[in-house]
Amino acid sequence: MSLPIIARCEAKGLRVTGQRRVIAQVLQDSEDHPDVEQLYGRASAIDAGISIATVYRTVKLFEEAGILDKLEFGDGRARYEDAERDHHDHLIDMNSGEVIEFVDEEIEALQERIAAKLGYKLRGHRLELYGVPLKK
Repeated sequence: MSLPIIARCEAKGLRVTGQRRVIAQVLQDSEDHPDVEQLYGRASAIDAGISIATVYRTVKLFEEAGILDKLEFGDGRARYEDAERDHHDHLIDMNSGEVIEFVDEEIEALQERIAAKLGYKLRGHRLELYGVPLKK
């Protein structure tokens, strides 16, 4: 289990204001992949003094510090997730925009084999699948 976002901010020497603490907690508690507007809605429900500009600055700061990963799924919205979450891939429903997380050991092994075949040791990857639901 990784350290909480706030602890990682402090360990990296980032100044942790009350508003940054709220934003970090909202991110920590998110089970989805929120964009800045969603983060702002959740954070301002806790602290009405938080502006959207503060949320933008904070996610940029957290991203630059390696605390957050920025995800872009082709819908024009940057979304965010904790950079230290367990590895997973994404399937994006092109109709609803829903993002489904998954791990498949066969895909992981195949990627390792492909990298080795090309003369590389894999250090990381990001896999995004885009699809529409099958008709039932």
